[in-house]
Amino acid sequence: MAQRPSTGRQRLIAGLWPPRVTRAQLVVALLLFVLGLGLAIQVRSNSDDSALRGARQEDLVRILDELDDRTQRLEDEKQKLDDQKTELENSSDQAEEARKQTLEKERQLGVLAGTVAAQGPGITLTITDPHSMVEADMLLDAIQELRAAGAEAIQVNDVRVVADTYFSDSDGGIQVDGRKIGAPYRFEVIGKPQDLEPALNIPGGVVQTLEKEQAIAAVARSEKIVVDALRPAKRPDYARSSSR
Repeated sequence: MAQRPSTGRQRLIAGLWPPRVTRAQLVVALLLFVLGLGLAIQVRSNSDDSALRGARQEDLVRILDELDDRTQRLEDEKQKLDDQKTELENSSDQAEEARKQTLEKERQLGVLAGTVAAQGPGITLTITDPHSMVEADMLLDAIQELRAAGAEAIQVNDVRVVADTYFSDSDGGIQVDGRKIGAPYRFEVIGKPQDLEPALNIPGGVVQTLEKEQAIAAVARSEKIVVDALRPAKRPDYARSSSR
């Protein structure tokens, strides 16, 4: 069967399809695409800038006000955070100061109650009694004179003296809070030495009274007196704190 001759249209289609793309044509097409993309970005940027340049004065003022408002909100937020930080720091400092004051108060009360040891400047009063003439009331007088002169902590031999301490006579010695002690009686006293020593040596005072009973009283100042005899902490049977 004889083949029909092709028309001009058919020859044109056969020449265009399928497309025959060479490597050079592909490179050129890629370059053109990149160039077109760059031009599009540039045109968009120019459009944005031109939008601001072409905006009305009222629009520019509004945009500026919005930026100022945003800046102010950020500044207010920053100030609020700074205030919270300062408040937390102050609160922490106050809590630490309160803790220190509580510990110091506890230490002071412990010294007065005789439940903790203490040290500091003061005097040592040593009473020797070769003829066993010293009685309990003489030692109590010495304690009272020392307290009146500002004694802060006192220990007699190995017994801590506190607010409710009592002295009583006993066979062959003296009892302090029910504990028997014997001569020589040694007082360890913390306080201002310049006040404590004169209080014992005043005319008609403790030292002269003891000397009349043929006892010997020696007072020595010291920059470091240690009072380390302790008393157990007592829990009150009935009294309770009224603070809430």
